[in-house]
Amino acid sequence: MLFRQYFDPKLAQYAYLVGCQQTGEALLIDPLRDIDRYVEAAEAEGLTIAAVAETHIHADFLSGAREFADRYGAKLYLSDEGADEGWASNWAKDSDYDVTFLRDGDTFWIGKIEITAVHTPGHTPEHVSYVVVDKGSGATTPIGIATGDFVFVGDLGRPDLLEQAAGMHGVQEDAARTLFHSLPAFRELQDYLQVWPAHGAGSTCGKALGAVPTTTVGYEKLYNASLAAADEGEDAFVDAILAGQPEPQMYFARMKRDNRDGVPLLGALPQPRKLTARELGERATDGASLVIDTRLDRSGFTAKHLPGALYAPMNKSFNTVVGSLVVDETTPLVLVIEEQHVEEAVRDLVRIGYDTIAAYATPDTLEAYFESGGEAASIEEITFDDVARLRDDADTAVVDVRFASEFAGGHVPGAVNASYTRLPDYVATRIPEGKTLLVHCASGARSAAASAFLARLGYDVKYVSDTFADYAETHDVEAGRPALTHA
Repeated sequence: MLFRQYFDPKLAQYAYLVGCQQTGEALLIDPLRDIDRYVEAAEAEGLTIAAVAETHIHADFLSGAREFADRYGAKLYLSDEGADEGWASNWAKDSDYDVTFLRDGDTFWIGKIEITAVHTPGHTPEHVSYVVVDKGSGATTPIGIATGDFVFVGDLGRPDLLEQAAGMHGVQEDAARTLFHSLPAFRELQDYLQVWPAHGAGSTCGKALGAVPTTTVGYEKLYNASLAAADEGEDAFVDAILAGQPEPQMYFARMKRDNRDGVPLLGALPQPRKLTARELGERATDGASLVIDTRLDRSGFTAKHLPGALYAPMNKSFNTVVGSLVVDETTPLVLVIEEQHVEEAVRDLVRIGYDTIAAYATPDTLEAYFESGGEAASIEEITFDDVARLRDDADTAVVDVRFASEFAGGHVPGAVNASYTRLPDYVATRIPEGKTLLVHCASGARSAAASAFLARLGYDVKYVSDTFADYAETHDVEAGRPALTHA
């Protein structure tokens, strides 16, 4: 058996290739949507991806399962659990694709490798894990389990996403109790089994995922904090697993919808056109395009940028920022980006459903536009010393864009909380009108993106480029949950 793990560091997402070297067939579990890299990787190993399996209907990326079925005729293995609760893979039902729907205990083969589906609901109703036995090598017991968003390294998949991200009300407690009752299926596995999770540190599909890429059942029995919380009983587990979960990104609801009802076929990657300085100016003012500035220099952006531009630096936060702050995925996007990062950005964007990437311009082109007299905007940059001086002014409001759990641990007295991952949702209810907003986070990274978003909406914004921990050491802070509306 050949086993490979593929990691996307921005989505903190793992896909898995399980190949039978004796027959040349391979199974791919939980692929992203731009599938060419998996095909190339499998071919390099002398394998053909014959089948794709999904652990569940994902919330944080678009699946490549339909793309594989449509372009390569790959066999699909999808969950047949959870349909009564509205979470079936509707797109594959009544389709012409070669698909097998699995229920708990169903088994299939890839070459001489046996895979058994185990229903492990809680994160989602339809969630299944896959137990793998390498019978081609003579094994009679499993080598590992692909746990999807059931068990991570050090954590469990959060059970509140359908309520927090997909708009289903009153379901998170029942989901947490369902997750509790799924745990014995994991505890009954032998300690030596390898655990192959779908996410690692940085994912918001849990709250304390480890950075180690794989683990074992025995190690998680010893050290998984969320698993340990179940030792205190069902009610204590429910309280623990629901507490402190980060606010999910705005785009999660769209991923749930599209992965359930049908991910648009991608084909070749979008090829955005390179703009001249004059064309960049035309795009910036055409009323239809949205400029996303990806420069890493936050101060450079706040000092001078195109009016109305969003700020999403080309680092690990790129997907999160765009997916949180660009609500309409059909908006034509124009990137300000270094040329060598264009393909990387395109892949990042199509993985979360932004396919209309119309054009790009380099930072040099942007500078040429400004030098030719093109209109520029700026956002004033301040420190926490300025916040301490200004925060009591009647015309000023402090906006904390960290997660609610961070805010609850300590915040500037009188501040409002609006996590930047849900900022478009929170504007109407939490952002005061008619005041100068002092926008901060923990370090200045998240607040830079939030400041640009709020400035684009017309707010008078000052961007706090400073460290909250340093402020908290020398100033009074308050603790407590955020208000859901501004005063």
